[in-house]
Formats: sequence, C-alpha cells, structure tokens
Amino acid sequence: MPALRPVPPLAKVTAPEAWRDGPAGQAAVDAQWWRAFGDPTLTRLVDAALAHNTSVLAAVARVDQARALVTVADSARLPAINTVLGGAAARTPAGAAMVNSRSLQPELQASWELDLFGRLRDQSRAASLQYQASQAERDGVALSVAAGTAQAYVGLLALDAQLRITKATAASRAEALRLASDQARVGYTSQLQLTQAQAENESVLQAIPELELAIRRQENSLRVLVGELPGDVLRERRFQDLPVLPVPAALPSSLLARRPDVAQGQLLLAASDVNLAVRRADFLPHVTISAKFGSLLTNGRDYDPVTLWSLGGSVLAPVFSSGRLSAQVDAATAQRDQAAFAYRGVVLTAFSEVENALAGVTRLQTQMEHAQKRRDILARTLDFAKDRYQAGYASYLEVLDAQRNLYQTELNAVTLRQNQANNMVALYRALGGGWSAAAQ
Repeated sequence: MPALRPVPPLAKVTAPEAWRDGPAGQAAVDAQWWRAFGDPTLTRLVDAALAHNTSVLAAVARVDQARALVTVADSARLPAINTVLGGAAARTPAGAAMVNSRSLQPELQASWELDLFGRLRDQSRAASLQYQASQAERDGVALSVAAGTAQAYVGLLALDAQLRITKATAASRAEALRLASDQARVGYTSQLQLTQAQAENESVLQAIPELELAIRRQENSLRVLVGELPGDVLRERRFQDLPVLPVPAALPSSLLARRPDVAQGQLLLAASDVNLAVRRADFLPHVTISAKFGSLLTNGRDYDPVTLWSLGGSVLAPVFSSGRLSAQVDAATAQRDQAAFAYRGVVLTAFSEVENALAGVTRLQTQMEHAQKRRDILARTLDFAKDRYQAGYASYLEVLDAQRNLYQTELNAVTLRQNQANNMVALYRALGGGWSAAAQ
C-alpha cells in the first residue's frame, strides 16, 4: 500500500490577528440583514429571489442529488437481496421418441460485503461530507443572490434619484435659457453665451432618456434576478430614505466559521481525504458472503418442486493490477491537494473581501462628507454667479459653469451614497450574512 502523503505546506493559511483598519463595529449580523434597510419592496424582492432565483434552485437540486448519493453509499454497507425467476422450455429426443419439458426456477439471492477494513464506511462518510458541502454551497449561493438583489435595488433607486436631479436641472436650465434668449434678442448678451446655454441645456436633456433607459434595464435585470419575467419594479422608498447600515462586529479569528463558502471548502477537503483513504483500502482484501435459496419446478403435470440452496463466501485480494491501484491513489492524492489549495484560495478571498469592505466604510463616509460640503459651496457659488450676472458684473458663462458644476456634484453625491450602501452590503456578505453551520 502506498504511503500517505500529507497536505502540501503551501496550502495552509493562518488568520491575521487584527484587521488593517482596526476593529470592526458592534452590530450583530442578522441572517436577514437586508431588512435593516426598512424597505418592504427590498424585503419582498430578496425573499422572492431566495425562493425563485435559478441559481438558488439549481443549488437546492444539487443538495437533493448529494442526499441521494448518501443513501447509495450507505446501502453498500448492507446486504443486497434480489429475486430471480428463470424458465425454460425444450423438446429433446429420448430414444425413439421426442420429449417436451418445461421448467420454472424461482430463486432468492443475497450478498453482503463485510467491511473489515472500513472501505465502505469511508465511502459513506465521504458522501455525507459531500452532502454537507452541498448544503454550505446552497447557503453561499443564497447569500450571494440576496446581496446581489440588494445591490441591484439600491442601484435602481440611485438611478431614480439621478433622474429626478436631471429633470429638475433641465427645468431650471430651460427657464434660464428663456431669459438668456430674451436678453440676447435685445443685445444684452452675446450670441456666443446663448449658444453655450443652449448646448448645456441639450446636454441635460440628452441625459434624461439615457437615465430612463438605464432604469428600464435595471428593472429588467432585477426582475430576472428574482426569477420573474422583465417588467416594472414597485418602489416604496426614495433613495435618500435608505439608512446607513451599522458596521457589524467581526474578528479575523471568527471569520472562517461564519462563511458558507469557507465551510464548503473545509468539507470538500475532508471528503477528499476520506476518498483518499478509500483508494488506499482498495489494496486490502474484499470479503463477500453470498447465499441462494429457491425451487425447481419441472413439467407442470408432474408438479414436484425441488428445493435448492447454496451458501458461500469469497475473498478478493489484489495481486497485480499493472499500476492501476497505485495510479488511483495518486489521483486521489492530487484531488486532495487540489481541494486543499482551493480551500486556501477561498480563505484568502474571504479575508480580502472583509478588508476591502472595512477599508471602504470610513473612506467612503469621508468622501461623502466632502461631496456634501462641495455641493453646498457650489449651490452658494451659483447664487453668487446669478447675482453678479444680474448686476452686470459677470457674463452668463459664469452662471453656466456654476450650474454645470453643481449638477455634476449632485450626481456624484448620489453615486457615492450608492457606493456606501453597496459597500455595506458587501461587508455583510463578506462576513457570512449571519450564516452558521447549525442553521443548515
């Protein structure tokens, strides 16, 4: 039997002692964290996605498949009983005459492989670990779908807010353009200022159908995400009503027990270890006990059944397999190593996702504060530009420039708020979304 090769040292990973940006918050991670947004529409969408999303349904089907394979593996450890019914009719010579004969042979067969070396037990255990891994995968898919649905809905509300800002800007610019046209007609302003005002107005008007198209596509994507045909999405809250979710509590040492994808990687690694033990057990003898019991009935007119039975056993021990068994062990070892490296990759990704989300919490908040201050300053700048223009101290170009800057800053503020919400959703997802192994 080949020697067991240990897990490659490069596949091991150690959790960091602390996060780069210091400790996280104090809020607990609820399994239904999306309800913290307080938006009934979002809650309905996530619930619908968890029930009807095709990726979630496929993951559930994989769980059903793994459960059935556990039954298959367990059944190999128990006796197998079969019934056999054989019949024959023949016409054969007997001296100078021909004899017709008929026979019927019902039989009950049983066989049982004695699991002396634990091979069948390990097969059953490997199937059970695969089943648990499929449950963790299903939970991971559900978590990703819930997070994706929440981010898609936040994106939809953000587009609504940008459309409202754009329409309001278009209305104010239309009024300003009317005044500029009147002043250019009497020669108070130049045609250059008028054409630039017209160009700025057309730019904003162009953005309206662009945003409407983006909203329509976002609605369709969101509906497909929740397992429905494309269509409208009801909104009961405005973008500015969305609260900022609290930063959840998290320690690096506890992260590995909080994420379903990490649990899946652990279970797959454990299953590959057990499968390796199964392949090594193929070098040991297989002991099987078999039994038969039945009757033989010949020529129905002379009904006189004969009882038949047999009891025996066999020992199958490999002697020479041209390297097949050793190659199977090598393949199982390589599969175990692949599972080990895959687990390391999942763990590294998990820590990276949490670090990225935590880094975004304070930095996005700082950006948002500066954006709001800039927006207030530009609003005052626009008032000053209008006053200077009306007093004749400045051209209308200053007003256009102030309007353009304020409009862009308002759109950027919406994008920053969207990034904040998406980053917090990503943090809840990175921390496992309240998942626990006991909840499977």
